[in-house]
Amino acid sequence: MVRSGYVFSSYEEPEKSDFDRLFDIFSELITHTSGDVEEALDWLNVLDKEYSLTTEKYTMDDFVEDLKKRGYLREEIVPDGKGALSITAKTERILRKNALEQIFGSIKKNGSGNHTTKKSGQGDEATGDFRDFQFGDSLENISVTESIKNAQINNGIGEFSLTERDLVIEDTHHKSQMSTVLMIDISHSMILYGEDRITPAKKVAMALAELITTHYPKDTFDVIVFGNDAWPIKIKELPYLNVGPYHTNTVAGLQLAMDILRRKRNTNKQIFMITDGKPSCVRMPDGQYYKNSNGLDTFIVEKCYNMAAQARKLHIPITTFMIAQDPYLQSFVDEFTKSNKGKAFYTGLKGLGEMVFHDYETNRKKRIN
Repeated sequence: MVRSGYVFSSYEEPEKSDFDRLFDIFSELITHTSGDVEEALDWLNVLDKEYSLTTEKYTMDDFVEDLKKRGYLREEIVPDGKGALSITAKTERILRKNALEQIFGSIKKNGSGNHTTKKSGQGDEATGDFRDFQFGDSLENISVTESIKNAQINNGIGEFSLTERDLVIEDTHHKSQMSTVLMIDISHSMILYGEDRITPAKKVAMALAELITTHYPKDTFDVIVFGNDAWPIKIKELPYLNVGPYHTNTVAGLQLAMDILRRKRNTNKQIFMITDGKPSCVRMPDGQYYKNSNGLDTFIVEKCYNMAAQARKLHIPITTFMIAQDPYLQSFVDEFTKSNKGKAFYTGLKGLGEMVFHDYETNRKKRIN
């Protein structure tokens, strides 16, 4: 007698192609080198010599040619007449997608990409609760099944009749939209002491950008960087972000963030700030910079507290992610957070992405009053 059934074996991940294996490493290197293709390829060659990443059948030249053919690299003519390689928009999108997967893991797409509140009303996400129809309710929210059941109970099944009193509405959640501004510190301290802090910050920004644009398309997401001054950058510029010989003008960053959010019509607004150092610079009314890198300057710090209080009046919470453990910096952030009634996380680089994501997901669920 022949028995039929299933045979189970241990799962083996499909083997990656030579291109995919090299591309995983290349995408990491291109993020670390802020989009410098030549430098990334130089590092890849060093790794190849040490770890034999390529073979005689698939060389580094083959990989570069595949990058061009598949639309990940383009060759541009520079002033000296030579060709220079640069990444394409396709690569920028892949970097954002990879950052999302690395930092946040697999995230299921949720509904139509809006944020739910805990308040019932006319919307497009069902709560699972039912109530009687009231004048003014949207006909789109009528539960046909429950209404027919009511009609049969109230009027019998001999001669079917459906009246207004039989109608049942399925409650829905209001949909809220979120406007987020992410502030990234690009002062020189972000690469001091042999620790690369700007690359994780970039990855967080790319991951958040990918999360919001793909899962919550009705939200808005702006990125600004701050050093001696503050300025907005486009999402496509994130892979190229680098630090400069700057001090930390936190006040300028907050001013710009609030200016951006004032123009948004969304009810829910928030600021994320990733920084590793103390505020050390402000711009004076005459255009000159006042700088002080020695400890916490009372004049600069008070201006930061004032900005935090202003954001509080505008109902804009600030979540600070401090990549430092210095007690005096924690004291500053504690007072800053108290002025805003926001949140603060003291985090290392490893857990930064998960913490930003958790806070974004938490802040999504706001009650509309």
